[in-house]
Amino acid sequence: MRKKLIFLCISLLAIRLLSAENGQPVNINDTIRLDEVIVTGSMPKVNLRNLPMSVSVISEREIRERREPSLLPLLTEEVPGLFITQRGVMGYGVANGAAGGMSIRGIGGAPTSGVLVLIDGHPQYMGLMGHPLADSYNSMMTERVEVVRGPASVLYGSNAMGGVINIITHQQRQDGLRNSAQLMYGSYNSFSAEASSGWRHKKFHAQSNISYNRSDGHRKDMDFDQLTGYAKVGYEFTRNWSSFVDLNLSGTKASNPGTVSAPINDNDADVTRGMTSLAIENEYAKTSGALKLYYNFGVHNINDGFAEGAQPKPYRFHSSDQMMGLSLYQSYSFFEGNKTTAGFDFQRFGGEAVNRFPDEADNIGLADVHLNNAAGYLNLQQTILRDRMTLNAGIRLDHHEINGPEWIPQLGLSFTPSASTVIKAIVSKGFRNPTIREMYMFPPQNPDLKPERLMNYEISLLQTLPESRLSLGLNLFYIKGDNLIQVAFPEGKPLNINSGKVENKGVEISATWYATQDLRFSANYSLLDMTYRILASPEHKLFVSGNYSKRRWGFSSGVQYVGNLYSTLTPEPVKESFVLWNARVQFKAMDWLNLFLKGENLLGEKYEINAGYPMPGATLFGGMRLNF
Repeated sequence: MRKKLIFLCISLLAIRLLSAENGQPVNINDTIRLDEVIVTGSMPKVNLRNLPMSVSVISEREIRERREPSLLPLLTEEVPGLFITQRGVMGYGVANGAAGGMSIRGIGGAPTSGVLVLIDGHPQYMGLMGHPLADSYNSMMTERVEVVRGPASVLYGSNAMGGVINIITHQQRQDGLRNSAQLMYGSYNSFSAEASSGWRHKKFHAQSNISYNRSDGHRKDMDFDQLTGYAKVGYEFTRNWSSFVDLNLSGTKASNPGTVSAPINDNDADVTRGMTSLAIENEYAKTSGALKLYYNFGVHNINDGFAEGAQPKPYRFHSSDQMMGLSLYQSYSFFEGNKTTAGFDFQRFGGEAVNRFPDEADNIGLADVHLNNAAGYLNLQQTILRDRMTLNAGIRLDHHEINGPEWIPQLGLSFTPSASTVIKAIVSKGFRNPTIREMYMFPPQNPDLKPERLMNYEISLLQTLPESRLSLGLNLFYIKGDNLIQVAFPEGKPLNINSGKVENKGVEISATWYATQDLRFSANYSLLDMTYRILASPEHKLFVSGNYSKRRWGFSSGVQYVGNLYSTLTPEPVKESFVLWNARVQFKAMDWLNLFLKGENLLGEKYEINAGYPMPGATLFGGMRLNF
């Protein structure tokens, strides 16, 4: 393992030597990110230096350089403390055998219900199952991603217990028409095609995207096929008022071959997901706010398949779910240095699920439940000491139709001793209501479940060294919680109960260095010390990358080390450690044509993340991108 790490670090240093003669000055504004405007950690826009929580930002440039249809592999690499499970070359799947489990600092769950995914600020999870569907989040529609590491329940309520991933979609900002398209083909007959178009005329703007992704998979019966479309239309009424409406639809077909030791035949899923939203926003010198209405829906048809030697099941699982809601907030500056935000959220979520038989009279209903959740919150931000210190305090009252009220407090501060240094501290509560699936669907359901709760304590340092073109981040955190939902076996039967505990502490380090105007290095490392073992949350995660561009050529290489990842907890714990090396090269053949080649897991590392699902070896992809 050490020899592989040494070899890969040398390959990154080689990129540095290629550009040693280039002494051009770097744009310092690209390296100093303390004043970057963030929209996720605080409902109104706010500078990163004034937020007490930890936020990672993935830029459009980083997304484009990755040449990946899905956003999630990039997030796993670039965000310390965040890990997302995988099982194959393309696609995450659904139900048994699925990957796409997300955890931040060990908090997330399997399936994920402790990390909240947002698109432009509104929540994305299935009304019945209560977790996001990983295959729904494509890079084609994404302008940037903001990840809050640590609880954000004071603003977003349940499911934001571990953190938030906010996908911010494209918006055309310049007049005229701009189009792009990308084609990619590679290992295991994997193919990806996408097309995007953006248009703006004065106050009106529009964006549309369509993509198609497919793969045979690296194992038999691991096919993946997906068609996705996205459209967004906006209008600026005045300098202070604007609105947009969007629609996202995807159809996904995925097969699950089962584990290597227990293969499954005909385990196929056909999933349709959709979301639409309407937002009206205002922004003045002293006040800003928004009203957002959203509706998410899905239809799942799943054949559970059958083991070798067994008979096919006589039924098919079918479910339809919905989540509708509104978010209303307004901030106001009552006096100098003050920003007070008040907000209200309402959600109605649920759906129906049934096992369908050829004779509909034999159908077995699994769930027909809809629940309401309402919340109000108040967040105060006050800058003092000549703008060097910012105090933050927030409180939320969240009311669940079954579980009743829950109070969520948060307290933090940010101190800026100099223009290039920020010190932060925060104490925050996270919580999660049990999902309809956990309460009413499938053994071990339990309608008497209570919310999960935890407290997060964190201090952090952000430091930039402008003359060295270097930025650094350091975080120390401690998390302790109880009431976690686990499966027990009273009287020999499985039952969900609030018996679990969590106690995690750790360190997160990140760094970005602009060696020259054309050469950028970045690295991040996270250490997670778990008192109680957690599935699919690595103890060590390191990623080091280098990006070099010169004239028409672009090169990038990245090394990821994952250490002590639990792929299995029972009957005996199994740990995985592995090193992954990827590399990409790009050539600008014409002003409108870019050719690229990329390789993943180039060392052919053998490893598993989902137990029994070996990951593919070295893979190779090539393609082109057109801009016109």
